Amino acid sequence: LLRCFNRMVSPDAGTVHVDGRDVGRVDPIALRRSIGYVQQEGGLMPHWTVARNVALVPRLQGREDADGRAAEALELVGLPADTYGARWPSELSGGQRQRVAIARALADHPAILLMDEPFGALDAITRVDLHEGFLALRSRVRATCVLVTHDLTEAVKLGDRVAVMRAGRIEQVAEPGDLVRAPATDYVARLLGKAGLR
Repeated sequence: LLRCFNRMVSPDAGTVHVDGRDVGRVDPIALRRSIGYVQQEGGLMPHWTVARNVALVPRLQGREDADGRAAEALELVGLPADTYGARWPSELSGGQRQRVAIARALADHPAILLMDEPFGALDAITRVDLHEGFLALRSRVRATCVLVTHDLTEAVKLGDRVAVMRAGRIEQVAEPGDLVRAPATDYVARLLGKAGLR
């Protein structure tokens, strides 16, 4: 479903609307460049420096201030450009690489940020640190964030609203507290129980 938002995948049926527009009728390249996207493994170019990775989308969009936007985005994720900009992805920890991927997704100031299990491949300590950083970042960045995770505890901690899906269908959409207090289906209740949230 997440990849339908930026037309990486076409839906089997129906339409997907972003900002009131049917994404099937929008140029896919322009659409992808207007939406921030963070992959699980980060997807950084290993032969590019951190600064060049982060400046990718602003450069593709022809922004004269691409380097400034990259520096600003790196600062937002706690990796100052003067310290980290000239480094290579291989010189960073897993958590730092994921922060760089988030900075790259934010560098062109998108209105929408798609995050495909961005914390899933990290160790528990790094994951908790990035959760805290994400919550702080979310309060500073004005973007709608769609985060996919298989960790219901993570969804409840990080989300304003949580959609629980099963076999491609939405079982329930609710604010985290409402989801925990009043699961709409037996499936949602079982998931909450397995996650230790009930």
